Amino acid sequence: MATENRSWGYRRIQGALSNLGHDVSESTARRILKDHGIEPAPERSRKTTWNEFLRTHWDSLAAADFFTVEVWSSSGLVRYAVFFVIELSSRRVEIAGIAPNPNGLWMVQVARNLTDGIDGFLRDKRYLIHDRDPLYTAEFRSTLKSADVRSLKLPAKSPNLNANAERFVRSIKSECLDRMIFFGVKHLRVAISQFIEHYHRERNHQGIGNALIEHPPASPSNSVATVACRSRLGGLLKFYHRAVA
Repeated sequence: MATENRSWGYRRIQGALSNLGHDVSESTARRILKDHGIEPAPERSRKTTWNEFLRTHWDSLAAADFFTVEVWSSSGLVRYAVFFVIELSSRRVEIAGIAPNPNGLWMVQVARNLTDGIDGFLRDKRYLIHDRDPLYTAEFRSTLKSADVRSLKLPAKSPNLNANAERFVRSIKSECLDRMIFFGVKHLRVAISQFIEHYHRERNHQGIGNALIEHPPASPSNSVATVACRSRLGGLLKFYHRAVA
């Protein structure tokens, strides 16, 4: 109870135990917590773990990150940076921009697009988690702040604190990008667009109960209805469903 409720003192814990039929004195509760190295409530309530912060603000959180892809062009091999934002509660992803040489001005424009009051991906978010990449400039963070989105810069070398974004990068690369050779940025954009459609509507996600992010229309109730396969990118991505009569 003490570890799950940081503001609960000895008396509150004593009362909660009484609700469960356990008659424990305040001094006993104090001794048990001390024996387990758990601080008194005033000290505990002043500290918030990362997991507690995520749980408390889950619906208002998004995370951002980059990944790179090499593309063949008329001038040779060019490395493109892909900037994306992921909504932590639903796992929805927005590809915010693709550029060979992203800079501060480009990032500011991306921030404006993301916080647009009508269709910006971050319009109803309050926090954006990101690492310490220098592209997250003061101007970028200021643009977010003007739209009431607070920038949360993670400690150095802590990818585990941005696990959902890291997981998306692993998925798009292992399931799609690492299995293709791109000839021109248009080819790359088409592939990423197709994967995002697949990711949202056709791919099951273990982090949300092995469900789809966006559910298609209900399938026929007849379990013997014909099974159809929708394929993308020449069969690289597949989705099996009951055919609608």
